Amino acid sequence: MTRRIALSVGALIVALLVLAVVPLGISITDREHDSFREETAAWARSVASAAEEHLSDNHPDTEAAEQVANAAKHGDCALVYDKHGTLILSTPCHTTALPPSAVADVLRTGKAQSRQDGGWLTMAIPVDDTVPPSGALLYSRPTDDLNRQLLTVWGWLTLCALGALAAALFVATRLARWVGRPLVNLDDAAARLGEGDLGARATVTDGPPEVRRLAATFNAMAARTENLIHGHRAVIADVSHQLRTPLTALRLRLDLLAADVEDDVAVELAGAQEEIARLSRMVDGLLAVARAENSVPRATSVRLDRVVADRVAAWEPVAAEREVRFAASGPAGLTASMGPGDLEQALDNLFANALEAAPPGGQVEIRTGRDAEGGTVELAVIDHGPGMDEAARERAFRRFDTGRESGTGLGLAIVHRLVTANGGRATLEETPGGGLTVRLSLPAGPSESRAARPARPVRRERRPSRGERGGGGERGGGEPGTPDG
Repeated sequence: MTRRIALSVGALIVALLVLAVVPLGISITDREHDSFREETAAWARSVASAAEEHLSDNHPDTEAAEQVANAAKHGDCALVYDKHGTLILSTPCHTTALPPSAVADVLRTGKAQSRQDGGWLTMAIPVDDTVPPSGALLYSRPTDDLNRQLLTVWGWLTLCALGALAAALFVATRLARWVGRPLVNLDDAAARLGEGDLGARATVTDGPPEVRRLAATFNAMAARTENLIHGHRAVIADVSHQLRTPLTALRLRLDLLAADVEDDVAVELAGAQEEIARLSRMVDGLLAVARAENSVPRATSVRLDRVVADRVAAWEPVAAEREVRFAASGPAGLTASMGPGDLEQALDNLFANALEAAPPGGQVEIRTGRDAEGGTVELAVIDHGPGMDEAARERAFRRFDTGRESGTGLGLAIVHRLVTANGGRATLEETPGGGLTVRLSLPAGPSESRAARPARPVRRERRPSRGERGGGGERGGGEPGTPDG
């Protein structure tokens, strides 16, 4: 905006200067030419008057010779002719702008002639007012002084115009920055608010009153939005947390009751236990969503190969029980810029979904790599299960949209929130041959330069219990398979 305002004001000032300075310069030039011509004519008449006393009144040519000599001192050229066209007095002349026939024309008609050419202004005038005159004067004056004076005038006019243009651009730039700086600040605050920084506020101390009022209105809106979102998240977190205790107690009571009942009743109790486990997973998923939405990631450098190996080791017992194996591939040393623990939690949800979908004897592939431009790193979790149609993939990141009878529909929503909060992108694709591919595009971290540093010990987590993984994955959104949900 600053550049556009400065260029617009500059174009306007240039137009005004052209309309004002150029006509002024032309007017001054014409006036200087007229003044130079009048001055030359006055000097010529002075010489002609002295020559008239000699030619008409038969006075000695002493005064006329002095006038001609004075013209020579000034660098002018003066040639005095009698009525027969004979040269009687002259100065050394190197050039003349009038042809020799001009003297004959003046002697015949008694009319003066003038011409400017080749750096000289030449006048041919009669020495008296009679027709035909008693003589003629050819007077030439160099225009070097006139040209220097005109060059000085145009130089000063140009300098003044450039100074005015520079001052106008300086004032326009300062004004544009005064107006634009708070707008840039407001735009930055709006962008940060849109990216999830609910504490983003605009500065309201700079700029014109209208912009300050706009910033104050934005801050009020941002504060109300922050309060509403925090209240919504707090309700979800509180309700989810409060539901965990009675669900756990109810689950324990059903477990104790199942040990003392007959087989037909035990079947019904098993169904009730499964529903309680499903409710527990949903509550854990809601808590995970609330935590993910309340967190403001502070990005750190995360080694993809180490995190993938860590989570694969944690999930291998579950995969072995389902007769599914993991296959990880990709270059070592790739790093992503993620919040602490965010990538681990996303992989837990993706592994839970993939193991639920993969058929016995199948495999879950984890591929890592860097994109062509190098600005992001790619991580893909691939299964060869039933997959999802296009409509299901489009709504898969919505909460509680499972696309199947079991599951809570929170897992992929958590993955999407964690990835996008860190500036990445999550997409779902159809696996060639059948299945689902979840592709994460993550901001690339700094290159791993400490390759010789010992690898971090693999963090082993508690193996997910049978109840916790009983419905852990679904094709419309799974929930974490680990106890922390």
